Amino acid sequence: MKLEQLRISQFRQFREPLAIDGFGPGLNLICGPNESGKSTLVRAIRAAFFERHSSGTLTDLRPWGDSGAAPEVELRFTHANQQWQLSKRFLQRKRCDLTVDGQRFNGDEAEEQLAAMLGFNVATRGASKAEHWGIPGLLWIEQGMGQELDEAVSHAGDHLKSVLGASLGDVTASGGDGVIRQVRAQLDELLTGTGKPRGDYKGSGERIADIETELQALDQRIGSYRQQVDRLGELREQQAQDDAEKPWEALRVQQQEAERKYAAVQSQAEEQQRDLQALEQVRSHRQIVLGQLRSHEEQAGELQQRQEKCQQLEQQLAQLAEQQAELVAARDKALGVYQQAQQRDRQARQQARRQTLEQERERLLKQQQQWQLSLEQARQLQSELLAQQQVLAAVRIDDRQLARLEQWHNQLRELDIRQQSIATRLRYELLPGQQLSLDQRPLSGSDELLLLQETQLDIAGFGKLIITPGGQDLATLARETDHAREQLLVLLEQLRVNSLDEAREQLQLARAQAAAIQANRKLLASHAPAGIEALEQEVAGAVARLADLEQELGGLEQAGAPPVGTAAVATALAEQLLQEAAAQLQHSETASSRHNERLIGLRQSLASADEECRLLQARLADPLRQQQQQKLNDDLLTLRAEEARLEQQSNERAARIASARPDILQQDIQRYRSSAAQLEHSFSQRREELIALQARLQGEGADGLEEQRASLAAELESEHRRYHQLDRRARALTLLYELLSEKRQQLTRRLQAPLQKHLDHYLQLLFPQATLEVDENLMPGRLSRHGQEAGEFEALSFGAREQMGLISRLAYADLLREAGRPTLIILDDALVHSDQPRLGQMKRILFDAAQRHQVLLFSCHPDKWRDMGVPVRELEGLKTAGAEG
Repeated sequence: MKLEQLRISQFRQFREPLAIDGFGPGLNLICGPNESGKSTLVRAIRAAFFERHSSGTLTDLRPWGDSGAAPEVELRFTHANQQWQLSKRFLQRKRCDLTVDGQRFNGDEAEEQLAAMLGFNVATRGASKAEHWGIPGLLWIEQGMGQELDEAVSHAGDHLKSVLGASLGDVTASGGDGVIRQVRAQLDELLTGTGKPRGDYKGSGERIADIETELQALDQRIGSYRQQVDRLGELREQQAQDDAEKPWEALRVQQQEAERKYAAVQSQAEEQQRDLQALEQVRSHRQIVLGQLRSHEEQAGELQQRQEKCQQLEQQLAQLAEQQAELVAARDKALGVYQQAQQRDRQARQQARRQTLEQERERLLKQQQQWQLSLEQARQLQSELLAQQQVLAAVRIDDRQLARLEQWHNQLRELDIRQQSIATRLRYELLPGQQLSLDQRPLSGSDELLLLQETQLDIAGFGKLIITPGGQDLATLARETDHAREQLLVLLEQLRVNSLDEAREQLQLARAQAAAIQANRKLLASHAPAGIEALEQEVAGAVARLADLEQELGGLEQAGAPPVGTAAVATALAEQLLQEAAAQLQHSETASSRHNERLIGLRQSLASADEECRLLQARLADPLRQQQQQKLNDDLLTLRAEEARLEQQSNERAARIASARPDILQQDIQRYRSSAAQLEHSFSQRREELIALQARLQGEGADGLEEQRASLAAELESEHRRYHQLDRRARALTLLYELLSEKRQQLTRRLQAPLQKHLDHYLQLLFPQATLEVDENLMPGRLSRHGQEAGEFEALSFGAREQMGLISRLAYADLLREAGRPTLIILDDALVHSDQPRLGQMKRILFDAAQRHQVLLFSCHPDKWRDMGVPVRELEGLKTAGAEG
């Protein structure tokens, strides 16, 4: 099959007709950018062959937004040395016309002819799908689907076997396919594709399971019924025994006896608590009495301690009195040393002050002379500045005004130049003694005049000439010139200058005066930074300070300050000696002061201690105190006897309480109470259970459970026989189908050999010494490469699967060509996932295949296919050519 021409109209993005012809017998490259219409062309070819012209669901073929469009596709191609022409229109005015060497087919008949020729199925309703595409679905690769091979081969498998099997007559002549289909059909009635039961076979097994479930439930109900009958007898026996004995009443009697014993123990415990409280009070009182007795004893000991303390204070007071004379002598000596150091320090400070004042006087004298000189120069500079500022104030022009003046001057000059350029020139040369009159002004000799306005030239004896200068802008220029001249004169008058040059000279003068003023101001600032008045104040201040210095120096001289240059102790040394003497004096005074404080404190402490001893002796000798002590001793004996009695009584009662075990009595009360309640509750509950169980057994006894079970058991046996019959039939059909399929596979392997040959042919161009196995469904399987492990097709990378998929399709095309069937190959953006080296190898494979098949390659990367030896047809150029046509 060789496609020669494609024409589409109102098809998706191609609203206007587009015709492409000149397809070559081998590789045809059609390139264009994304969304330029490449996939639309592929869709048009598919629609022409696969889609039913009468389908109303193909609305995606219309141009967007055009609900009235009728998509149309026309194809012209050759096959089997015959000329074929196909024309299809969809959705509106539907039609399908096929011409084969002058023989015409229309509608469904034409579509059946195409399906038989190419090897695909026509969809019975709706749009076609992958399962309908058959051999073209294998050879026409959609965009991004090159790696998906399983589905395409499975959909084309029957067509491939029928087409290729025809070339091997004994395969199809055996008639085995019909038998296999019959066996498969019967087997499919019993088993699913995965070998699970279906239909009657499945229903029989499910019925057996249901009956067995019902039998199991009945057996459980029968067993439960028998257990309940036994339970009923037990309950009646237990209920009669409890009704006769009433065991809970005996337990309640025991509970009451335990409660009586526990109440008696509680009474003893309360008495015990009262005795313990009394014992605690006795012990507390005893502690108080003991504390009072200890206080009496401590007072006697305290008197002795205070007497000893008085003796210690008297000894310390004597020692301090001996040390006082030494401290007074040391303090007087330190005072003398401090007074001498103070005198030396005063003289050193007076001499240093006198020296400082004389140095300051000398510095001030020099500074006064400098300030006086600066003051005189500053006053002179200030006078010059006043004169310069008066000169500068007389100048009225500045840069901005000069710029305006220059602007009007330049504008007036430009206007004059423009007037001269467009004015009418009048040149005259008169003979001697001849003259003319121009606006009543005589002219003689020769000259040249510029006429800017209408002028009258009088010629004596002849008349007059009225000359009107040409140009529409001349009058306007004249008005602009007058205005500019007037503005210039007004500005010159305001600035009090006669010309632009004079204004520039005045501005230069002003700038020079300003620079001189700036320089004098800087010089004045250097002499008087704060101003002349401040400088005058500094001079006056220096004079006043000199007077103060003279007065202070005179006072120091009268006070006897040593003159500068005489030997004296240095100020720092005098100050250091004074500090040392002051520190020594302060240390002596502090020691003496502390000694006096200690002496006074000891005397006060001694007086206080003597007073406390006297008072304590008087308190101990008081007769009332002795009577209190005797009473405390008697109370202590009484309390000790009461404490012993209470302790003995409490211990005996505690032993009686412990032997009664109140905790066990509490447990007995709880145990008897719970047991009685439990027995009574069980008796009541058992009575309710008896009533319910009797009613339930009466109802179940009327259901005939045993009869139901016998009926189900018979039905189960019958269903088992039927299931075993279906099971033997399924196993027999399975064995027969496997034997027939094995025979069919042996014949199919004869088809694998030529396919394997073509696969090896292409594979060696990509992977030398590699092999690609083919299974019984003519599907590529394991790929084995030299030096590498073998791998299944699905385990390969995305790019490798795409390459293997294309190689497999080319091998199928070679087989179909040998069988005389059409082998048009369409590749929509194939091999986009191949790297550069692998793409180069795949190009060699495509070029080789194009020697035997027509290949339509659509791509958005024209630069990758320029080395294929065929021209690249740009889709945009085809669109332009179609529009021009």
